[in-house]
Amino acid sequence: MGKKKILFVSQEISPFLPKSEVANTARRLPQGIQEAGKEIRVFTPRFGSINERRHQLHEVIRLSGMNLVIDDNDHPLIIKVASISAARMQVYFIDNDEFFKRKNTITDEDGNDYADNDERSMFFCRGVLETVKKLGWQPDVIHCHGWMTSLMALYIKKLYNKDPHFADTKVVYSIYDDGFNKNWDVRFGDKLKFDGFDDEVVSQLQDTSYENITRVIAQYADGINIASETITPELQKIYDEATCLKQEYVAEENQTKVMSEFFNKVIEETVLI
Repeated sequence: MGKKKILFVSQEISPFLPKSEVANTARRLPQGIQEAGKEIRVFTPRFGSINERRHQLHEVIRLSGMNLVIDDNDHPLIIKVASISAARMQVYFIDNDEFFKRKNTITDEDGNDYADNDERSMFFCRGVLETVKKLGWQPDVIHCHGWMTSLMALYIKKLYNKDPHFADTKVVYSIYDDGFNKNWDVRFGDKLKFDGFDDEVVSQLQDTSYENITRVIAQYADGINIASETITPELQKIYDEATCLKQEYVAEENQTKVMSEFFNKVIEETVLI
């Protein structure tokens, strides 16, 4: 039996962006999982604040060139790659001038959430899945870090569920105490509908708050884990009420072992949605 394949998808990764709980975990855990004997791939957005020259990013021409349609608008998909030599790990970057060229990541200079963060999340998640298909690499588990990755479970369960490439792929979503402050666009449901989601999904996401999106994603994920030592009571309630496989917070020194075992459990157990 071949190595289990884990696709790590993160909103941010150190050292490409300043250290944060998400960035540090998304840097450390894939290396540990790889050293524990699993095969990995790592994806993140190519935010404009990432210094391409310093980190030696370069475009992967054979993977770039596709257009993704979000809300009836074409957006070119550009794929870049860089290496973290100390970890023997490559990181793939999802890039698009309109969504990711701006110098800040998720908020503007005044700290206000970008109005198109919902579309950026849609583009990022779809960009990852389409690129993984081009790579010909079939993940057993997609492990998602940060709210920009939250829609991944919806895409796998509702839009890519008939695609043989992802027929057996499970999704694990990490809950961090790091949400967004402003609700997503009121037209988010319309954008999902245009993308091909059914009325059931659209109706569940009329409330575009961070808490509700997390609640809905917990219904579609195969596994969730608490990734912050403390989370809000609202997020804790979502975790407690979830019916998928669950993993409580574990300290950094034990994360690799515990999460590797959790991935095995998720792969082996079929969760009915």
